[in-house]
Amino acid sequence: MKTILIFCGIALTVYIIYRVYKYQTLDDGLDQLIKKGAVILDVRTEKEYEMGHMEGSVNISLGTIRERYVGLDREKTYITVCSHGLRSVKAENILKERGFKHVHNGGAWTDLQGLLK
Repeated sequence: MKTILIFCGIALTVYIIYRVYKYQTLDDGLDQLIKKGAVILDVRTEKEYEMGHMEGSVNISLGTIRERYVGLDREKTYITVCSHGLRSVKAENILKERGFKHVHNGGAWTDLQGLLK
């Protein structure tokens, strides 16, 4: 019984840390950016993308973004998304390191899609 309580406590702590991290890294006003023409950049793998994605989004996996970013327009606004929000933060940072000034973290694609409905 004690082991179960410890496990539940750890699981709850991890969940809370994840939610706090998620909301601290997400940018505000994403819906307005999308209305103004921001490109949703889905950085999940091709197979994940095929299983479901936001309509109109562009798929460039995090594993290939260091090579494929050259095909992106530095003047456009991008919102990075993935399955849980961790890869989208990494992709946002990679693009900013390469000179992109208008990149925002959208977190999980399903959450962003829900925000827009």
